[in-house]
Amino acid sequence: MVMDVEWVAVDWGTTNLRAWLIAGDGEVLATCRSELGMSRLRPEEFEAALMETVEDALRSNGQIPVIVCGMAGAREGWKEAPYSAVPCAPPGLSEAVTPQTRDVRLQTFIIPGLKQLEPADVMRGEETQISGFLAGQPDFEGVICLPGTHTKWVRVSDRTITEFHTHMTGEIFSLLSSQSVLRHSLGGEGWDQDAFIEALETVIEDPTRISSRLFSIRAKALLNNTEDAYLRSELSGYLLGLELGGVGRKWLDQETVLIGDSRLVELYRAGLKILGINAIIVEDKDITLSGLRHAYAELVR
Repeated sequence: MVMDVEWVAVDWGTTNLRAWLIAGDGEVLATCRSELGMSRLRPEEFEAALMETVEDALRSNGQIPVIVCGMAGAREGWKEAPYSAVPCAPPGLSEAVTPQTRDVRLQTFIIPGLKQLEPADVMRGEETQISGFLAGQPDFEGVICLPGTHTKWVRVSDRTITEFHTHMTGEIFSLLSSQSVLRHSLGGEGWDQDAFIEALETVIEDPTRISSRLFSIRAKALLNNTEDAYLRSELSGYLLGLELGGVGRKWLDQETVLIGDSRLVELYRAGLKILGINAIIVEDKDITLSGLRHAYAELVR
């Protein structure tokens, strides 16, 4: 059914895409989802994937602005959107690239990610979440943590991202629990909060024995028949403790905000509490959309 869509916001991830169809008054008319993420597409297939998701709602004539963040701007994506270098404000429409489209109704803008030269680091997608957060908290000064497969720690001052660091904690957990010898001991989805906290405290106090402690997870399963839920929680605690120890106190002497999946941010908050940091949790349900709205506002000023 054709809707009175004024513009489209798109968050294009590695494994899926999410699109919001938005009216002239800002109302979200519909949310569309697809499993056609960047990893499943060649550059020439992105337009068709987008149209498959939103075409039924578009007008038959007239251009529709489409504001895209995420992996569509990667080197392997629709069209590479070169990284903006920090320190800088979160990039918006003025830094976006515009891929050519066969359908004349599409006026597409892809927002770039961010790069840091020393130490070398990049992000793509999280910058729009940060923009969305700062749109509602323009005076924020401090650290934003975005937990995920590749967790980002971002320092913000005067609406400027001054530096950031990425920790592969989520991916390391996935690899160890699915492809290492530990996979035999980590089945199920149970959770033991006490085991998680104990492991986290242990590694924060002494990170030097992490390799040995990881193998002890397997040994406990073999020798003590320790429950999978306990061992899974212990692995998570070891890895998050290692991350928080690496972040260091100098990053955590300011206000700290956690943005992300509710279960993950609760684990990070528990870890930070051990370090004496009372982090603030911000719901991430619409924060990417808020960042895309902020970018769209540049178009209609």
